[in-house]
Amino acid sequence: MAIDTKWSEILNSSENKGAYIKEVQDLDDEIGAFLQFDPDLGAALTTGGSENSLKGLPFAVKDNIAVKDFNLTCGSKILETFSSPYSATAVKRLLEAGAIPVGKVNLDEFGMGSATTNSALRKTVNPWNPDRVPGGSSGGSAAAVAAGMVPFSLGSDTGGSVRQPANFCGVYGLKPTYGAVSRYGLVAYASSLECIGILSESVDMMERVYETIKGSDPKDQTSRDASGEIPDLHHETMTIGVLESTEGLDEEVAQAYEEAINQCKSLGWNILPVTIDSLNYVVPVYYTIAAAEASANLARYTGVRYGHRSAQSTDVQSMTRETREEGFGSEVKSRIILGTYVLRSGFQDQYYVRAQKIRTRIKMDLAEVYEKVDLLMMPVFPTQAFPATGDSLTPFQQKLADRYTITANLAGLPAMSVPTGVKNGLPVGVQFMAPEFCETHLFKAAKAYEAIYRPQRASKSLHLIQEVR
Repeated sequence: MAIDTKWSEILNSSENKGAYIKEVQDLDDEIGAFLQFDPDLGAALTTGGSENSLKGLPFAVKDNIAVKDFNLTCGSKILETFSSPYSATAVKRLLEAGAIPVGKVNLDEFGMGSATTNSALRKTVNPWNPDRVPGGSSGGSAAAVAAGMVPFSLGSDTGGSVRQPANFCGVYGLKPTYGAVSRYGLVAYASSLECIGILSESVDMMERVYETIKGSDPKDQTSRDASGEIPDLHHETMTIGVLESTEGLDEEVAQAYEEAINQCKSLGWNILPVTIDSLNYVVPVYYTIAAAEASANLARYTGVRYGHRSAQSTDVQSMTRETREEGFGSEVKSRIILGTYVLRSGFQDQYYVRAQKIRTRIKMDLAEVYEKVDLLMMPVFPTQAFPATGDSLTPFQQKLADRYTITANLAGLPAMSVPTGVKNGLPVGVQFMAPEFCETHLFKAAKAYEAIYRPQRASKSLHLIQEVR
């Protein structure tokens, strides 16, 4: 609770708050996590809280999640000047608990990317090394937590967009079960895959935030309260499934995975090697479904009702065409084109319907695995945080590298990235994946691992709270 007390002292004292604001602004000039930073605006929205809740704690919000009176840009020029008239349900529940949204953070445009380099509005760097990417698409959320500017942040996870940047920045990242947290107020990209997730400096903080924001919401018909459906662990001793084959990992990541397996053994957990053949198909299945849903969801950006409107037009059709040409970046355009193609008459059965059938097979394969194990442990990404320029991963290589994270999204299962160490000056980690609505099992495993390895601090971090971390 020392960290919580320190944060409350910072934001409840005008002198400390002024020092906090200045230090965040100075630090963020180097990191570029925030697109908008306004603690006073956030404090004016806070509506409650008690001494045993999240009262007084600042948090950041990925800029594709609505916060009333804050911008809602999605990292895109097409929404650069748009301000949200309402708050997302997850944000509203945090406001009612007394938490304070201090700003909106950067992301790959509309959540499409693995490095936050697709943002049209700002460059964000990794607090561990400014020459490395923070991951994506929730790169700003991860960087803000890793740099100690906030104790937790909200992100969105469509194919690993919370877990991968959390892994790159050495913090904890949770993708909840699909439906566990309301998506109301999350700007739609791929509606059957995405969910609001949490990035935090500790497992305890993450669990408290999750308990606050979870639950059904009448504004989101895909949400549900499944607290009475959580199954017990299958085994008296935690049984962890590990992949028999992890080809393609960089040496440091492969070593970290083996070391994590040994650490699990030291905790007294059972280790069971497993093979999941359908992992070979997750990348094409994911990108077929995600692109199809993106093409439908992003069709609403026409320049008619809100957002950017091109002045280079003479009629409605040319206005829509020019608005999208000027407002969308290249990655967004390419996914819309791909999604439109796979949904065309004559191609839908060949691509989209087939992908959905394979998705069902993936869910069935995982259900069989969970009859034998309590949790699966997999790598998060085949590499550590890669360079922003020069010897970097191409966009195609980044998509292929998503195979470990997108599995949870296709199956709608909860997964958490957990820091396990530092190699070559950069964080490494693993992810645990559980059956649906078994987030409590993830917290249990992560807390046990946290007792072995407490995540280190990034090289660039806020000075005000270092002494209590």
